[in-house]
Amino acid sequence: MSIFNIHSETGTLRKLLIHSPDNGLGKVVPSKAQDWLFEDIVHLDTIRREEYDHYVKLLLYFLDPDKIKGKLKEVDDPSSGRVFYQPGHHRFHRSEHVIELQWLLAELLVDDVLRSQMIAAVCAVEGCTHSTQELLSNYSAVELASCFLSGMGNDKTILFAPIPNFIFTRDIGIVVKDHLILNKPAKIARRREALLARYIFFHHPLFHSYRKNIIELQQSKPIFLMPEDDEESLITLEGGDIMMIAPGHLIIGISERTSAAAAAQLTEIVFAKQLVQKVSIVRIPAKRDYMHIDTIFTHVKKDVWVMMGLFSEQMNDHQGTAIERHLLGDRKEKAVVTQFHAASPDQPIHFSSLEGLLRDISINDYGCADVRIIFSGNNEYPYSVREQWTDSCNLLALKQGVVVSYDRNEKTTAAFSNAGFHVVNVKDLIDDLENDRITIDRITDTVILMPSAELSRARGGFHCMSLPLNRDSD
Repeated sequence: MSIFNIHSETGTLRKLLIHSPDNGLGKVVPSKAQDWLFEDIVHLDTIRREEYDHYVKLLLYFLDPDKIKGKLKEVDDPSSGRVFYQPGHHRFHRSEHVIELQWLLAELLVDDVLRSQMIAAVCAVEGCTHSTQELLSNYSAVELASCFLSGMGNDKTILFAPIPNFIFTRDIGIVVKDHLILNKPAKIARRREALLARYIFFHHPLFHSYRKNIIELQQSKPIFLMPEDDEESLITLEGGDIMMIAPGHLIIGISERTSAAAAAQLTEIVFAKQLVQKVSIVRIPAKRDYMHIDTIFTHVKKDVWVMMGLFSEQMNDHQGTAIERHLLGDRKEKAVVTQFHAASPDQPIHFSSLEGLLRDISINDYGCADVRIIFSGNNEYPYSVREQWTDSCNLLALKQGVVVSYDRNEKTTAAFSNAGFHVVNVKDLIDDLENDRITIDRITDTVILMPSAELSRARGGFHCMSLPLNRDSD
């Protein structure tokens, strides 16, 4: 099986990159939370034991059942210390399909040359002293990988800031067919992520044969010569704004985190490399509320989408009462959608709404006769915006029509149920899979609900917490 192979958002998932919550998440303090792109502080132990662990189990049952099937009691035994999900432990699952970034980083740091380079690079980025650099040179590869991610030394002292957003692996890059597009983060808090990701993808043996297939955007104008107010010329890009939505069709978002200059440059690159025939650019308001395009819509199956109703066709025309206008905000808060074709890039097509684009993809890219849109919060205010904030539109498709979602978004879940989808709690599903009451191939049109009291505070759903590397073609 090749490493990179992505032609859609919904084909059966075969390989992905994740990062389990590390100690750095437990070091986020209120005064620095927003600098580190968090809205709140989270309880690390709850995220690990009660929430994210279920996600890893579920992924293993779907992608690598030999690593989990028949081992559930052993994994859940309190005396085991739950080392099955700790990347630095020798009993870590080490799946070749559910791939842990910290594990890849530790393997990379065994190489003495790369180790020296990475210590120097991280210390330079973080402004560390020479003594700190010498201290890190004495760490083992496993210890150093943990320190690079959490910022914590072996003696539990904090050597530099954590990078708690590394759990959102989608943003470090995105796979388009057999190519990988690396990110250019807009926020300082994510620059160490980009540095580590670059070393992993360019130097780890897993990706060695794909080095020529890695795409990096370039800052055409030197940043140090640019006026401070020339933000439109900055090249910034995050994976949550890129979707390989259908064979030959890429969506790029312009958002709070991805610039118009980056979208333009990426469009030119994918056309030049003949990776796609058309690119749809979706410009959304540059607001924290939306952040990336995958916070306002994701693909569920060929003819089904979940999206925020504010960007629907009806809302483009609906003015509402005076109270609605006051509460919902300016009617200018809409997506501007422009589609470019490689054969005639100077003749773009304009869509009246985001919903119009999604319907067009289902009909023209996938040949669907009918299209169903499931709205955040069942399109009922204020649940529509409340649940979008807790990632009701940020779903990961494990295969056609089978998606992973947060259990707290009750109105959105009800909308899925009304549309004919099965709704199942992840704990019940795992129990059924372990005891052979159901098999993966029998699971269709299903929303799998994950516990989310703490994870949702981090402002990202399971679409954000996954970097798919390989999916079956639709």
